[in-house]
Amino acid sequence: MHILLIEDDKEAAEYILKGLRESGHVVDHAGDGEDGLHIALNNSFDVLIVDRMLPRLDGLSVVQRLRAGQVSTPVLFLSALGEVNDRIRGLRSGGDDYLVKPFAFAELQARLEALVRRGNVFEAVETKISFADLEMDLLSRTVSRDGQNIELQPREFRLLEYLMRNAGQVVTRTMLLENVWEYHFDPRTNVIDVHISRLRAKIDKNFPTSLLHTVRGAGYSLRVGP
Repeated sequence: MHILLIEDDKEAAEYILKGLRESGHVVDHAGDGEDGLHIALNNSFDVLIVDRMLPRLDGLSVVQRLRAGQVSTPVLFLSALGEVNDRIRGLRSGGDDYLVKPFAFAELQARLEALVRRGNVFEAVETKISFADLEMDLLSRTVSRDGQNIELQPREFRLLEYLMRNAGQVVTRTMLLENVWEYHFDPRTNVIDVHISRLRAKIDKNFPTSLLHTVRGAGYSLRVGP
């Protein structure tokens, strides 16, 4: 899933970001309400996690403005305010679920998955991506080619998902660093080459047609043919 976390508490944000990214999700983070609103209005996400008590613009106002702007992405509120009236206010402002702090990470993840499965009245949630005979199930986190299951590590799954979403195009190292590794600089390591090599061995090695190609001097491309 592609998730936006709007949370100003540094310790809580690091805890959530670490857990979600280790589970294979792509997570963007905003530290205040105004930045979170701007990011949510200008990008596409599967689900939003919004803290209620935020600087510059509170969480309720963020979600109200998103709904007014026809953004229908499911929203999970996080809050230390756990009274019934607090939860009602969160849901009535446009939230889809409400989780009280402190919480177990497993419950947070289960609620996010439930929101994405449920979808909403505005749009259906994309659950599968396919290219040629390669298929990815975003809910079960599984990949198959020509009906054969392919076991991928979380980072390999995220890498392949990004390549499949940009199939037929040349994907540069910078694009991969920013969108798969969340690096906004080049650390000058061979981490991309290593993961591309491992991914190619899994999706191409035992099949007659290669899908993952290196474009010399430019990057990589998922395509059928040379």
